[in-house]
Amino acid sequence: MKQEVILSRALATDLNRVVQQHPSDQLFLLTDEQTHRLCAPLLSPVITAREIVIPAGDVHKTVDTLASVWQTLSNGGATRHSLLINLGGGMVTDLGGFAASTFKRGIAYINIPTTLLAMVDAAVGGKTGINFNGLKNEVGVFSPAACVLIDTGFLRTLDRPNLLSGYAEMLKHGLISSEAHWAELLNFEIAGNVDYDALKTIVGRSVQVKEHIVAQDPLEQGLRKALNLGHTVGHAFESLALSRRQPVLHGYAVAWGLVCELYLSTILTGFPVEKMRQTVGFVKEHYGAFDFDCHRYDTLYELMTHDKKNHAGIINFTLLKDVGDMSLDHTADKKLIFEMFDFYRETM
Repeated sequence: MKQEVILSRALATDLNRVVQQHPSDQLFLLTDEQTHRLCAPLLSPVITAREIVIPAGDVHKTVDTLASVWQTLSNGGATRHSLLINLGGGMVTDLGGFAASTFKRGIAYINIPTTLLAMVDAAVGGKTGINFNGLKNEVGVFSPAACVLIDTGFLRTLDRPNLLSGYAEMLKHGLISSEAHWAELLNFEIAGNVDYDALKTIVGRSVQVKEHIVAQDPLEQGLRKALNLGHTVGHAFESLALSRRQPVLHGYAVAWGLVCELYLSTILTGFPVEKMRQTVGFVKEHYGAFDFDCHRYDTLYELMTHDKKNHAGIINFTLLKDVGDMSLDHTADKKLIFEMFDFYRETM
């Protein structure tokens, strides 16, 4: 099933049209506490929906929250012909998509991402899921939304850390697509006085990169693994931070993961050192560093063995030969992975 992605210029008009294109017996709107307060009022003149409000934050992307959404759908009389609208960041679109895809064996859903991370990554591509057993997105299904409505106007109210979090996924898209897109992202003023009109254009380009890859490999059998660049290490950083009860934003973890995996790329596939240093410099300037010492190397290694793209317990990396030249399914021994951590701590 192809996922329709609309870069909206008039959210109310586009949403009204999309809802009419997907007739339903009941309409439900899933938000978290923040998007319920800040974003849901924008939709109330357009649609009449039963609201489901869940706690905000990735720590609530759990079985318990998922069950509460199922419960509300069930108590509200939802059927297979109902429609769920997910309004929020990646946590809402991931969990809401999973709830919709499993309730009554699947009801239609629409994503309206409100964060940059959700716009360029989480809400697009049909991945849904929850965190489980201390691991990120451990349980979920591939199930595309009927439509993803992207309105970059929401970004004007986004705080700087969350803007940067989404931008890290865009940087990844630049690295796996073209030198021009990568350079454009490195040179864009994301940390100062942001030009939101220019950002909208770059967001559109970033979404196209992901759409192009997902269309060719919707179930991640091959090419889609390219989107995992930075994530094998990034998810380990994220899980370690969660275990410390000091969670970090997903995009920050990905940015730090890019530093590590670009280092591996220079060693294993000949990625140009200068391009690696330019990218690392950008990450260091905008994202700071994740704090860990050598006593955490074994823990991080163990967390990396749980990555969903591994086979038979062997850690699998997506690497680059150059910007836009992907090299999938790489392995590295424990010694090299520890050297990678050394490089990270010395450089950052």
